[in-house]
Amino acid sequence: MSSLEISSSSFNRETKLLLSPPLVEDSAFEPSRKDIDEVEEKSKDVINFTAEKLSVDEVSQLVMSPLCGAVSLFVGTTRNNFEGKKVISLEYEAYLPMAKNEVKKICSDIRQKWPVKHIAVFHRLGLVPVSEASIIIAVSSAHRAASLEAVSYAIDTLKAKVPIWKKEIYEESSSWKGNKECFWVSNN
Repeated sequence: MSSLEISSSSFNRETKLLLSPPLVEDSAFEPSRKDIDEVEEKSKDVINFTAEKLSVDEVSQLVMSPLCGAVSLFVGTTRNNFEGKKVISLEYEAYLPMAKNEVKKICSDIRQKWPVKHIAVFHRLGLVPVSEASIIIAVSSAHRAASLEAVSYAIDTLKAKVPIWKKEIYEESSSWKGNKECFWVSNN
């Protein structure tokens, strides 16, 4: 089964590491500003829409950084009921060019509001059985407040602005659902 994968920035797994200087007897080593700067790694945004099962471990690893003390996650899963009806699965569709651009804007907004390092937004398309993840959002930052607030903002804004449609499949019927948060859905 093939997946649709979109990355909003070049993803480079190489990270510059500060190497220890050779031991020299009777010498004191103070790292220079240049050495400290080499520890810095480029921030990345990873955006993925796929029909494949999502992995919390894989997504969280994408945002790990030795510079960060926090990784915050939101994992949205298919629950087995809605308004008294038994849910068998969910089905997601998206208009990918616009969805990708909207998620890129969300990442940019997050970077303007909070000091975060890496952001990953993975959304499943197609059928998603009960208990499996539909979306995983991961954000890393030096301290927890920034990543927690960024993750909350990301899911709320994604539900309001990104063109992703959800069909709930029940035992005896199905229904396409609009997000209450979505700006194009009438709340009458």
